[in-house]
Amino acid sequence: MKDVPSESEPQSLENKIVFIKRMGLEVKEFRKGYAKLFAPIAGNENHIGIMYAGALFSLAEFIGGVFCWSSFDSVKFYPIVKEMTIKYIKPVKTDAYVEIAVSDEEIQRIEEEAGLKGKSEFTLKVEIKDQSGTTAAITNGVYQLRTHMAVS
Repeated sequence: MKDVPSESEPQSLENKIVFIKRMGLEVKEFRKGYAKLFAPIAGNENHIGIMYAGALFSLAEFIGGVFCWSSFDSVKFYPIVKEMTIKYIKPVKTDAYVEIAVSDEEIQRIEEEAGLKGKSEFTLKVEIKDQSGTTAAITNGVYQLRTHMAVS
């Protein structure tokens, strides 16, 4: 059984982490292997009126957790971020979004390895886009799916 709120439940994925909720980040869609998230410019502006770099980073980082919640059994597994880099390409002056798709084969590899070894490393490359669909930043995140019994 997954600990993932359904669309009819009042608590959503973005409400699981207070910081993400304060950002106004919204999970627009999620299903096994797919997620799309949105962050509003309102409340996330920096001192020059563009989206704050940390908000962009958080948007891209959180999609890894959403992917894990929608693709793996949270009773058995949990995700962590091991490393993440970001390359800022252009300022974001509008709302922003990220979207990922992970193959069934990669999901199976991650789950099997985590089940056998207690953890499995995987990489997500994410493009952060503005409202017009223009790429504003690119992240490369190294995550681990861990079993609740795994150590170091």
